[in-house]
Amino acid sequence: MKTTAIHPDLASCSPLLSSQSQGWENILVEQYQQSQAGECSIHDSDDHAICLSLASRPVRFLQVKGGKTHRSLYGKGDISITPAQMPFFARWEGEDHYLQIRIAAQFLRTVATESLAMNPERLELLPEFRTRDPQIEAIGMLLLSELQQENLGGNLYIESLANILAVHLLRQYAATHPTLPVYEGGLPERQLSQVLDYIQAHLAQEVRLADLAALLGISQFHFSHLFKQTTGQSPYQYLLQQRIERAKQLLQQTDQSILEIALLCGFNSHSHLSKQFRQLTSLTPSAYRSSTSR
Repeated sequence: MKTTAIHPDLASCSPLLSSQSQGWENILVEQYQQSQAGECSIHDSDDHAICLSLASRPVRFLQVKGGKTHRSLYGKGDISITPAQMPFFARWEGEDHYLQIRIAAQFLRTVATESLAMNPERLELLPEFRTRDPQIEAIGMLLLSELQQENLGGNLYIESLANILAVHLLRQYAATHPTLPVYEGGLPERQLSQVLDYIQAHLAQEVRLADLAALLGISQFHFSHLFKQTTGQSPYQYLLQQRIERAKQLLQQTDQSILEIALLCGFNSHSHLSKQFRQLTSLTPSAYRSSTSR
C-alpha cells in the first residue's frame, strides 16, 4: 500500500506509530501529531482514507474534495472519509492529533464481491467531510491499541477488524447500499471440525482469516460471523484460547523454557505469551508452572 498522506502532509510530519512495519495486509494505520498549521494536496491514491480526530481541542479545517469545499472545526471523534482517486486539499490551523486508516481499494472490491454480492465495477464510495460514526471510532481505537501494543493480538485479529470495517463502509458510505445476507444456523459440524483441526495443527504458525475462510470456500466476513454464531467466540478469541491451553500443557508436562513454549504456541516472545497468559488466567506462566508442580 502507498503511504502518501491524505491529511495532513507527511512531508512535514512522520507518524508517531505506523502499522507499515508490522506486516498488516490491506490496511495501513498511522497515528499523527501535527505541531503547527499547514496544508496539503493529494491527487491520486489507490487507497480509501479515513481520518479519525484524536485532538484534545477542536482544530479549524478547510477541505476540498469531490469539487466541494467544507470549513468547520474538527474535534475528538470526528471522522472524514476520502475515496480512492479523489483529489483532496486540506488546510488546518494549529496543532492536530489524529489516526489515519487507509484501506486498499482492491480489498474493498473483494469484500464487496465476496461478502455482499456487489458488482465491484460499479462500486462507488461517497466522501464525508465531517461526520460521527461510533462503529468506525470503536474500530479505530482498537486498531490504535494494536499499534501501541505492537500487534499483540496478531494478524488474525487485524484481518477480522479490517473485514468488519470494510463491510461497514460498504453498507453506510457506498452510493448503492447493499443488503447484508442473513446467515442462520452456524457452521455444520463437519465444517466446524475441519476448521478446528486446522487451527490445532497450526498453533505454532501464523493463522490467517483468509486461510480459514478458504477451507470452507466462503468469504472472510461470512466465515467470522458463522464461526462466532457456532462457538460463541470470534476466530481470534478461539485461537488465543487454544494457544494458552497448549502453553498450559507444556508448562505442566515439560521443562522447556517459557521462551521455547511461547514460540511453540505461536507467540513471538516471552513477554507476548506472559501478557496474554496473565489476561486469560490471572497468572504469569512461571506462577502457573509453580502452582501445578506441587
